[in-house]
Amino acid sequence: MEQTTYKKRIYLSSPHMSGKEHKYINEAFETNWIAPLGPNVDAFEKEIADYVGVSEAVAVSSGTSAIHLALLLLNVGKGDKVFCSSLTFIASANPIIYQGAEPVFIDSEPETWNMSPQALERAFKEAFKEGNLPKAVIVVNLYGQSAKIEEIAIICNQYGVPIIEDAAESLGAVYKGKASGTFGEYGIFSFNGNKIITTSGGGMLVSNNREALQRARFLATQARDAAPHYQHSRVGYNYRLSNILAGVGRAQLEVLDDRIAARRAIFQRYFDELSSLPGFTFMPELTDTLSNRWLTALTINQYEAGTSVTEILNTLNEENIEARPVWKPLHLQPIFEDMSYYSHSEDESVSEILFNSGLCLPSGSNMTEEDIETVIHHIKQTVIKRKDRADMFRT
Repeated sequence: MEQTTYKKRIYLSSPHMSGKEHKYINEAFETNWIAPLGPNVDAFEKEIADYVGVSEAVAVSSGTSAIHLALLLLNVGKGDKVFCSSLTFIASANPIIYQGAEPVFIDSEPETWNMSPQALERAFKEAFKEGNLPKAVIVVNLYGQSAKIEEIAIICNQYGVPIIEDAAESLGAVYKGKASGTFGEYGIFSFNGNKIITTSGGGMLVSNNREALQRARFLATQARDAAPHYQHSRVGYNYRLSNILAGVGRAQLEVLDDRIAARRAIFQRYFDELSSLPGFTFMPELTDTLSNRWLTALTINQYEAGTSVTEILNTLNEENIEARPVWKPLHLQPIFEDMSYYSHSEDESVSEILFNSGLCLPSGSNMTEEDIETVIHHIKQTVIKRKDRADMFRT
């Protein structure tokens, strides 16, 4: 009987515990701070605020809930429009729909893969002519790389429209000496299981507007009025992070800089080994910025490379290696097919190009040297096999 050999699974981005999480979790159990809120929540909020350099932070159950709260604080409602990056996970845009508002999708540009100031400006000009400016702009920092936030902010300020900076993937990244997530009226971070640090599930809303974030706490705690009985004057949400999970976050935050260094080193290994292959181009890092390289992303020109993203994904999957295409742009998603979209230029949709040619490689900070070598080996082998096959047909 043939025996099956099981290959070790190499994940795209698995949780990486520091070993210090038990300290904070045990404190929560020993003091019986199990329910939402408590000392770990308060401390985690302060530590995140201090790390990124803002006045206030609110710990919530997810990055999605943080975006939703930001929209609520900006009074986004039915009939309003919100401009939003198209090349992102759907969680960036879903809260717009929660509010009965309409997303308008903005293309990427080549230097950061993030929101195109060129497309954004065109969208604003048309909205201004129509007398229907957006209520907010959601800018996403993709795969740990900040958008051209200064250029975007100039455009938004010209029209008096606030920015929500979706930094779910970019905690620890820096743009011209300032932390990612701190350029807009509100910034959001995610601590989902696959992020650079994790609380298993969780998020954070940050701002320099203390009064607004106090309102966010109120809304995120079922909007319970200050009364001796349970009284509610408006709709609230069950969005607060638990004291136990906040303890996990505190331990994770202590090693964030180490995790960034590890992911940047992994990116560099891939770059050194694969960037010389024909048709392989890695996601750029904008001058005067530092990406946390949450995921190593690249594009493959199949005509130059002799292979495609699909072939490499299939090869890696056969070897029990998890890799993924770049996000499918939201304007191409069936749920948003009727929404407006502004491309980078009249003849170029950058997000569509990136989707059709983009690949995310395993990037977890707990990858071993052997794991990295295995991924590199199988990618090179795929390219070599395809080249050999092409050469055989030529002869």
